[in-house]
Amino acid sequence: MTGGNRTAYRTCPLCEATCGLELTVAPDGTIVRIRGDRDDVFSRGFICPKGSSLKDLHEDPDRLRRPLVRRDGEFVEVPWDEAWKAVDEGLARVFAEHGRDAIGAYVGNPNAHNLGAMAYNAVWLRALGSRNRFSASTVDQIPKHVAGGYMFGSPVAIPVPDLDRTDFLLMLGANPLESNGSLCTAPDFPGRMERIRARGGRIVVVDPRRTRSVEAADEWVAIRPGTDGLLLAAMVHVLFDEGLVSIPERLTGRINGVEELRAAVAGITPDSVSAATGIPAADIARLARDLAAAPSAAVYGRIGVNAVRFGTVNAWLIDALNVLTGNIDRPGGAMFTRPATGNPTTRGEGGRGKGFRIGRGRSRVSARPEAMGEYPAAVMAEEILEPGEGRIRAMVTAAGNPVLSTPHAGQLERALESLDFMVSIDIYLNETTRHADVILPPPSALERDHYDLSLYAFAVRNVANYSPAVLPRDPSSPDEWEILAKLAGILQGLGPGVDPCVVDDQVIAGMVHTETASTASPLAGREPAEILDALAARGRRGPARMLDFMLQAGPYGAAFGANPGGLSLDVLLDNPHGVDLGPLEPRLPSLLRTPTGMVELAPVEFLADLVELARTRDVDSSPMLLVGRRDLKSNNSWMHNLRILTKGRLACTLHVHPDDARRLSLVDGGRARVTSRVGEVVADVQVTDAVRTGVVSLPHGWGHSSPGVRLAVARTKAGVNANILTDDAVLDPLSGNAALNAVPVTVSAVSGQ
Repeated sequence: MTGGNRTAYRTCPLCEATCGLELTVAPDGTIVRIRGDRDDVFSRGFICPKGSSLKDLHEDPDRLRRPLVRRDGEFVEVPWDEAWKAVDEGLARVFAEHGRDAIGAYVGNPNAHNLGAMAYNAVWLRALGSRNRFSASTVDQIPKHVAGGYMFGSPVAIPVPDLDRTDFLLMLGANPLESNGSLCTAPDFPGRMERIRARGGRIVVVDPRRTRSVEAADEWVAIRPGTDGLLLAAMVHVLFDEGLVSIPERLTGRINGVEELRAAVAGITPDSVSAATGIPAADIARLARDLAAAPSAAVYGRIGVNAVRFGTVNAWLIDALNVLTGNIDRPGGAMFTRPATGNPTTRGEGGRGKGFRIGRGRSRVSARPEAMGEYPAAVMAEEILEPGEGRIRAMVTAAGNPVLSTPHAGQLERALESLDFMVSIDIYLNETTRHADVILPPPSALERDHYDLSLYAFAVRNVANYSPAVLPRDPSSPDEWEILAKLAGILQGLGPGVDPCVVDDQVIAGMVHTETASTASPLAGREPAEILDALAARGRRGPARMLDFMLQAGPYGAAFGANPGGLSLDVLLDNPHGVDLGPLEPRLPSLLRTPTGMVELAPVEFLADLVELARTRDVDSSPMLLVGRRDLKSNNSWMHNLRILTKGRLACTLHVHPDDARRLSLVDGGRARVTSRVGEVVADVQVTDAVRTGVVSLPHGWGHSSPGVRLAVARTKAGVNANILTDDAVLDPLSGNAALNAVPVTVSAVSGQ
């Protein structure tokens, strides 16, 4: 502390990189400076532009500080008890008239970066008791979960590239120099890529755009959007055809379906997919050979290959390549994290389990299958608009903006307008929450404790870092976990006066009883009362108490005295720069939770969809295809109201290749009309050879021009909503993920420019 200022340490909650921050705080609570924490065990001082914006986010005058309730068509600020009464009355009315399935729930992307939400969203969703659950996962990552679930037995068994030791990194549809990584928690991804090349390794990026990640790589493979699965299947074909398959000896007898996969790709040759992908057959074969020949290699794919029609097949084939080249679960390959708080791959008996399935239910209107307890976000609108038994008549949204982030956005706008009641938990009056009847604002990110429950499960190194709240919370406003716990109590019928601590006690008691009853737990056989008393002695509540329990019961845990020196929340508090738990280590076969106790290389569901993928080789390639993009200073829609991040080159423009611009009479700085099956937008044109021919690109999360929105900065640079164009009828059939990329569009110049 100098000059009365104090120093606080914080993990940045604004993207998946989990970078450590050092904050200088004045005595009056003003944030004086934010810089990278050079002693952070994971990020070592790295910071991107978003990290320094936490001050602006906290001080944003548009951030809601008090609940809003709609009265006579207008939002008015009300006390919390009044807001809770409105929530209770509105939800109870819909329950009484139409039943629990008449209330839908949508959970947005920011929840994954939030300890309170990660701890308590499952609690209020269970209390809701509705089958109509949706989340941002189905416009993002659920193909990875479904692939991991079928192949390894758990939807959180997702391999990550061992960036710090690999010799060859093949990335498809991923742009970590802009996104900072996704389902691959790796602060300073740019530096890690630089170090791969510095030690003599190679990086190849497959993408229809020449991204910043491409510019930091050795090779760019400019693929036609939506055809990555054909490329991957042809590479698998080459491995089999040329005898390049190499399964590690320690996994002999643990891989099921090798011959079935060989047969499935027999007709998918490099020659047969070259025209469709736009990649010469010789290059496809060379990529497969290079992958097999590298001393170590990892294949990694993200949004560009997940948010397409064959997203799950793509995710599966990526890990099939990792398996067949001997790079699964070994240093320098694609490995599995062992998170400090544990997860389904660390709990129970190792090596075998119940496995994973989708389709335990079907959506009411279009019969889309359930995956991980939810339905595709793309069907929300039809479930609201289509009359009949089970129609959604009310919604609860938590920190999401689906109007800007899910397909056929115009239809969803109409659907939300038609609801009988809607409650939103959000810090902004945005394009989605403007349809709510009640908005409940959680505290600022700096007023909450932080631990990355979700993101550390996919980290490239085993680490743990806890951040207490940097600034005191207004005592008249509840913490976020208290909002969610109280909502759960109301949904249980306990009324608007329910004490969230009652729900909190129920939750921790259930966790302790479950853990002590498990024979595979480090707490097996212990008396639940003993553990609960030990937790109570520490004087914590809410997610801090839950986190302490998970750490102590986790794979590195102190186990409440049974493992002296093990992890606990107190250990993390004593180490404000984090605790380094070491590099990733091989976890197969004990990680497996498949019924067979084997890696399932050829699930029948995936083989069937591979047949459908193969048929697309002959599809007409003439339409222009729309893809999205990410900017380093942007994270979906929720960063666009910060002036520090929106100034400069950040803009919502339509990228068009010069050859296409000439053919379509488009000019740089002019305007273009972009039309799809479901919608139309007019966007500013940016002519650039950073996209391949036949492709146009609009960034995701824009379109801040809706009436009633309180986003003063965002409205000055509104842009257009690309999801007016994306098609709610085109989904990955296995996971339900939206196809936000490879959208067929027509593009024409706007006359009178």
